[in-house]
Amino acid sequence: MEFWSNFWSIIWWFILAFVFIAYLMALFSIITDVFRDRSLSGWDKALWILFLLLVPFITALVYLIFRGNSMADRRDADAQRAAEAANAYIRQAAGKSPADEIEKATALLESGRITSEEFHQIKAKALG
Repeated sequence: MEFWSNFWSIIWWFILAFVFIAYLMALFSIITDVFRDRSLSGWDKALWILFLLLVPFITALVYLIFRGNSMADRRDADAQRAAEAANAYIRQAAGKSPADEIEKATALLESGRITSEEFHQIKAKALG
């Protein structure tokens, strides 16, 4: 009997491929989480990895059952830190608003440090 002999053998092959890929994704998520977790010591991390190599399916189930909630919390905290860092960078890179630039230029004009022509150049640059 050939592998691709009938429709149901093809469906079965796709189901097995899906389960295997889902298992690999869970395994890589667990390994990433083991190394991300700062509460685990080096020996604990080594034991989790060793058990994942020796009895991978059972260890993955045990890890997901007992540490699944904290796994999600660590992922959420990392996402929050990344979003805050991105927002801080955007605020720093964006600089000041046009209104802030014009207000600063107005103060310089009133104090006599810049001329009216320079003020209009700064205003045009801020608005344009």
